[in-house]
Amino acid sequence: MTARRRPLTAQWTTLVPLLAAVLLVFTWGRDLPAGVVVVVTLVLAGAVLAAVHHAEVVAHRVGEPFGSLVLAVAVTIIEVALIVTLMIDGGDKSATLARDTVFAAVMITCNGIVGLCLLVASLRHGTAVFNPEGTGAALATVATLATLSLVLPTFTTSKPGPEFSTVQLTFAALSSLILYGLFVTTQTRRHRDYFLPITRLGEVITEEEHAEAPTARTALTSLGLLGLALVGVVGLAKGVSPTIESGVEAAGLPQAVVGVIIALLVLLPETIAALRSARRDRVQTSLNLALGSAMASIGLTIPAVALASVWLSGPLVLGLGATHMVLLALTVVVASLTVVPGRATPLQGGVHLVLFAAYLELAINP
Repeated sequence: MTARRRPLTAQWTTLVPLLAAVLLVFTWGRDLPAGVVVVVTLVLAGAVLAAVHHAEVVAHRVGEPFGSLVLAVAVTIIEVALIVTLMIDGGDKSATLARDTVFAAVMITCNGIVGLCLLVASLRHGTAVFNPEGTGAALATVATLATLSLVLPTFTTSKPGPEFSTVQLTFAALSSLILYGLFVTTQTRRHRDYFLPITRLGEVITEEEHAEAPTARTALTSLGLLGLALVGVVGLAKGVSPTIESGVEAAGLPQAVVGVIIALLVLLPETIAALRSARRDRVQTSLNLALGSAMASIGLTIPAVALASVWLSGPLVLGLGATHMVLLALTVVVASLTVVPGRATPLQGGVHLVLFAAYLELAINP
């Protein structure tokens, strides 16, 4: 009897993370010529798609909201490693990199991903429905973390400039970890049902009925390949970052654009996974991914850079400027009004996307 061939999807999603890891070994720490940059970019895009596939396999096995948490935390941990590595290599020029990347992640997730998912779900299904209790708790946590870490440094007076003193930075780092830990406990244990998808009648969907869950062995294999793919994504993104920085400088764009591009690259897996959930009318899963990624980005990055600042010689600028503070405040207000009803129309999705477009435009033309 002829052995049954593995599906094509399973073949390429296994090979691409391995290829990304091999390519990363040969390109790490080297100046890449233009032809190699093109190859690296193509493999990076394939690794993103492979990461989304394996994240969905793991999510199907463990169920929501654990599946969303796995992808958000995995991507953010490696994003933090990328930020710290670039800060070590960049000197004073990278003083604002952590702030720019974290704020970009907040704007991308809370306006870009949320807006796209609400628009796609509402156009496809009439309205986008989700659980306001869980989404509201996530949004409140994101708003608090962003204010404590990115807004307060602009107004503190213990140290000149938009920087925290050592004591203030320690407090912000510990507060970020505590709040993130409390949210994860709430999401996965005490009030897990607040973060599960719901039907249009308001009933919680506890199980997906459309497909059989993968085996434990398959899920563990996908978890390993997910980690490998994400390492490839972030490592290769670091490899092409000098090209990005050179292109930004040659175009006469602000240095903050580098943080935007890095965040866009790193958040591609969450964006694709969230859009797929929105198309299946699982908007709560999309919002879990978006807001969870924003929360993890702040809650894990700030403690990491606070620890790294012990041996980094340059300044660590975290405070936002006036324009970005206005955008953050408007985002929190609009998102709150979006969350309260528990359902959204294309209008709400469009409003968030316009805010995201405004952020991108002001990043290019401050």
